[in-house]
Amino acid sequence: MGAIPTQRETTSRAPDAPAHHGADPRTTMRATLSGSPLAPGSARGLVRAALQEWTELALPGAEHLTVRLADDAMVVVSELVTNAVVHAGTDVELVCRLEDDRSVVVEVADHHPSRAPRDNSSEPAYETPEFGRGLRLVATLAESWGVTYRTGTKTVWARLPAEGSPVAEELETYAGERGLRVAEILAPEPQRAERDRDWLGRGALSFLAEASDLLAGQLDEDLVAALAGQLIVPRLADWCAVWLEDEVMGRWGSPRSSGAESGGGWSEDAGAGPRLARVWHGSENRIEELRGALEKHPPRPQDSLRPVSYPWPADALGPHGTHGAALAYRLIAGGRPLGTLVIGRSGLPCFPDEVTGLVEDLSRRVALAIGAARQYARQVTISRVLQRGLLPGAVAEIPGVHSALVYEPCDKGGPSGDFYDLFPAGDGRWCFALGDVQGKGPEAAVVIGLARPWLRLLAREGYRVADVLDRLNQLLLDDATEAADAAAHALVAAGGMPGPVGDGPRFLSLLYGELVPFDGGVRCTLASAGHPLPLLLGPDGSVATTARPQTLLGVIEDVTYTSETFELHPGDSLLCVTDGVTERRSGSVQFDDGDGLATALAGCAGLSAELIAERIKRLVHEFGGRPPEDDMALLVLQAE
Repeated sequence: MGAIPTQRETTSRAPDAPAHHGADPRTTMRATLSGSPLAPGSARGLVRAALQEWTELALPGAEHLTVRLADDAMVVVSELVTNAVVHAGTDVELVCRLEDDRSVVVEVADHHPSRAPRDNSSEPAYETPEFGRGLRLVATLAESWGVTYRTGTKTVWARLPAEGSPVAEELETYAGERGLRVAEILAPEPQRAERDRDWLGRGALSFLAEASDLLAGQLDEDLVAALAGQLIVPRLADWCAVWLEDEVMGRWGSPRSSGAESGGGWSEDAGAGPRLARVWHGSENRIEELRGALEKHPPRPQDSLRPVSYPWPADALGPHGTHGAALAYRLIAGGRPLGTLVIGRSGLPCFPDEVTGLVEDLSRRVALAIGAARQYARQVTISRVLQRGLLPGAVAEIPGVHSALVYEPCDKGGPSGDFYDLFPAGDGRWCFALGDVQGKGPEAAVVIGLARPWLRLLAREGYRVADVLDRLNQLLLDDATEAADAAAHALVAAGGMPGPVGDGPRFLSLLYGELVPFDGGVRCTLASAGHPLPLLLGPDGSVATTARPQTLLGVIEDVTYTSETFELHPGDSLLCVTDGVTERRSGSVQFDDGDGLATALAGCAGLSAELIAERIKRLVHEFGGRPPEDDMALLVLQAE
């Protein structure tokens, strides 16, 4: 009888190569998953559906797909995808393939840049670092497994033998040994404490460092809770639950001073309880059962940073897991209670001190991540309210003119530096503005909060275009900005907005104009103060600049601005943009290099204002490989 393959053995065929040239394409399932906490569950669902489809189609080899094999595949794909999410954080490429030797191959690839080799050569699995103790599960359940490197991609693969195959028969001979090995990993026993100490001694610091990196990048508290469960189960516990306390609830009930139970002092005080945000279990089909049991007994812990005992939810774990240890960790950040983290392991009267200490360290990081996510959520809410106040509620409809607007702030969590306006000024006049403030956040809000109301006020008072810019320039240089600075400082100090507020000058680039419709067209008067110049598109595809460059607002005192007047005839279109369009980068090249914007606009001849705006926006997005890194606003005005 041959030896059982180990993880150091590789097959003669590369794991990502087809079984044979005439392989049925229906025997391969491929999917791309986002590197989020939802990826493992999605992967399990896809693999389960693929196995079921192969069986229903009666594909060659599918008759050997059994429930045991499906269960093993669920465990393997869950572990591989979880490792990819935790250690790489990139999109995950999943492949599941039924091969002609009746085995099932699972491949999970990530694109972690630091894992890419220097060339296109493959590295054998035994030369790769250990990615996590959970891969012992893969080594136990798989016929063979390994890691393949390509440029920019790391693929971890595992081959699962179907029942009835020669390798599977050899493995079944060692069924007792195999079952014990799986039990050692999934269920605690006396030897598990020794393995805990061994793993913690060599991998605890790396585990905490990677956990900190992963949690720090999350801006949603529910995702933080989900990641906490994936980090803990099954590495440190058999199950895990995270309760979150809404901030409006205040503090939970206080524990009884003299009648606290010896198990940690749970309070029986009435009041609103926490929200059970996430539940994880080493066996996915027991999650809902565990959730139901835990919801009956929400935690009422002391306001303590130390873990306390938690009642074991025996009714949720069945006859083979009715005894075990559970601990509750209070999640506190900045002195505020945020929730409770509970872990449980069956078969042990108590947790080893090494595990308790490591989870305690992890719970602090989870609490900080939840606190940061809530702070970000507050900032987003305040920013959205502030942004609504800085921008017009509606864009005015101008007789004889079609208008189209694109407005895309880069930072969804703070006020944009770009702003726009289109409003009636009285006496048959309509005014429009497109501006870009130096900086973002509170500083941008200060300038926009000054500029936009003053533009409307001066326009309605009958000031000419050039005069409006003169007065706005003086306003930005005047002491009136000090009051706005004080308001911005107060907002940051109160925690409503991120980042410091400077005390330097307030620069503003602005394109401001006035429209007066008449029979046969629209008379337009405009001026540009340090702003990208507007472009006029004729029906024949000709493109011309309609203004001249002038100094930014808020830079030079006593500067005198001038304006230009021209007519928009039927079919003419005026394009106004911020520098988020002209300075969109692709490497060292900008979108407007070589008159790129004028060329793009010339290709829009004959289109409506809406289609021109959409096409320019699409071309700007497609110009670079990455999403835009600056705010973008563009306005199209087209004479009917």
